[in-house]
Amino acid sequence: MSAHLPALGRRALLLGLGAAIALPQARVAFADAPGEARFAVVLLRGGLDGLFAVQPYAEASFGELRGPLALPEPGQEGGLLDLGGRFGLHPGMANTHAMYAANQALIVHAVAGNWRTRSHFDAQDLLESGADQRLGSGWLNRALGALPRRPGAQNTGLAVGTDLPLLMRGQTPVGTYAPRGMGAPAPDLLARVAELHAADPVTGPAIAEGLRARGYAATTLGDDARARPQPGGAFRALAMAAGRLMAQPDGPRIAAFELSGWDTHAQQVNRLNGPLFQLDEGLGALKEALGEHWRRTAVLVVTEFGRTVRVNGTAGTDHGTGGVAFLLGGAVAGGRVAGDWPGLAERNLFQNRDLAPTTDLRSLAKGLLRDHLKLPPQAVARAFPGSEAAAPAGGLVMG
Repeated sequence: MSAHLPALGRRALLLGLGAAIALPQARVAFADAPGEARFAVVLLRGGLDGLFAVQPYAEASFGELRGPLALPEPGQEGGLLDLGGRFGLHPGMANTHAMYAANQALIVHAVAGNWRTRSHFDAQDLLESGADQRLGSGWLNRALGALPRRPGAQNTGLAVGTDLPLLMRGQTPVGTYAPRGMGAPAPDLLARVAELHAADPVTGPAIAEGLRARGYAATTLGDDARARPQPGGAFRALAMAAGRLMAQPDGPRIAAFELSGWDTHAQQVNRLNGPLFQLDEGLGALKEALGEHWRRTAVLVVTEFGRTVRVNGTAGTDHGTGGVAFLLGGAVAGGRVAGDWPGLAERNLFQNRDLAPTTDLRSLAKGLLRDHLKLPPQAVARAFPGSEAAAPAGGLVMG
């Protein structure tokens, strides 16, 4: 990695309050925090189908509602990984399941933010800003501003890549560094691609929607996303590098990842296998790289919204409401599926189409800020203004 940073010394990178490394379809930004606690947020851009990643296979109507998206039950060939007899984890998430078995993964179902929009752009902005309207700063940046400075740490930041997520933008300084040859496609090129596919009934709408979703990569429509990727993909490499930096005594303590490719309007079974495997590989690599510091780590994995309960006409799902969140790490009080499960009976669906949300994403984030990073109540409130209705969730971390 140092070969790509000719103008920066190793110590300058490690001491930075923030850093970001961008790889295809994945980014990470770092920040500093006092003490030994590590905290990471993983943003899944595009709207992960929580009912596919964590399937309530014991629900009487699940198979009928989900059709080809209902995977074999635990114990069957290609079946789900059991989560206690009621829910099952996607079989491509073996690392996450091992964390669950070690009481280091807490899965919260029927989760949503405080918005009911089905627009990627709007939902992602609200998710990252942590407020009822889009702000110029993100909730994680505002939380960082409340943390006392760690001895020896610089009061500046570094972002390696072409962009910094809104989640990490704000008054807490975060600089940028773009590796040579790394640039965003010109808007004209993206417009031409959309125009060329506009008449295609399948790829046309998918590309148009992808371009509207900030951070969504249109390349996930190709064959690469349908195949099971080999170990060592971009997100795994990114997570491994991030974990090694966070493990350093003078390294950053906070990381924010981005991983796109979750907008699955068509052929969802094939298109989600790859991203789920990549996510799981990255989470496993992060744990490996952190080593002994994993026991002081909490990772929050979130997405802007869930997807419809029923399958659409192209074997995919559309933008929905309730989804799933993952909390992982040695500091997490895991080994369970949490949340108030609303069920999938028609009378219980939100607007007769979506999994009804029963847990506010802000409550999970606020609980981690309070109990893991030890932020005082006023700092948590500043990170999530106007969120009095969403009390910090308790019991998310050990001790």
